[in-house]
Amino acid sequence: MNKLLLAPVLIGAACIMAGIYGALHDQISYTVSTGYFHEFKFIQFNIAPSLQNRLGAAIVGWLASWWMGIVIGVPICLSALTVRGIRAFIRAFLLAALTVIGVTLLIGLTGLAIGFLIIQDGNLPSWMVGRDVTDPVSFARAGMMHDFSYLGGMVGLLAGAAVVIRQAVTSRRTAPRPVSHRSNGFHE
Repeated sequence: MNKLLLAPVLIGAACIMAGIYGALHDQISYTVSTGYFHEFKFIQFNIAPSLQNRLGAAIVGWLASWWMGIVIGVPICLSALTVRGIRAFIRAFLLAALTVIGVTLLIGLTGLAIGFLIIQDGNLPSWMVGRDVTDPVSFARAGMMHDFSYLGGMVGLLAGAAVVIRQAVTSRRTAPRPVSHRSNGFHE
């Protein structure tokens, strides 16, 4: 099968992975601050009142993240085209996508940890000025996790690209060279 025919399937898989990541990510931030969702995200994403709970947070996470599968998946897929062999191409793409998810999670959780260390009553980020929310501290911590996660996606893209480059170099060292069908300069 041609790698170009697999590209849309892999990018679709990246969208699904990104959406699932977002749904799970928002379970963490919902635990940190239900107010972040009830006073911001549920309104922003027009979530029905009957779904304004953990399920709604998962829906918000999916809606906020699935499209990152395109943003991340297309460049990774294009760079993975340099990997020799279909199986190696698929493996490189999936390894890069998992690397992006891992880096994004790590940086998002780092943002949350920093939020717990520095965000306290009387020490709120400037973007909280004028926000009338029930619990500004937890709201700001959840917001910081979200902001760091988007940064994590971009850093993860660079890490994923590095994984693909390494896989491409490895595939070129180990894959057999195509055999030429010419002999002595004459064509049959």
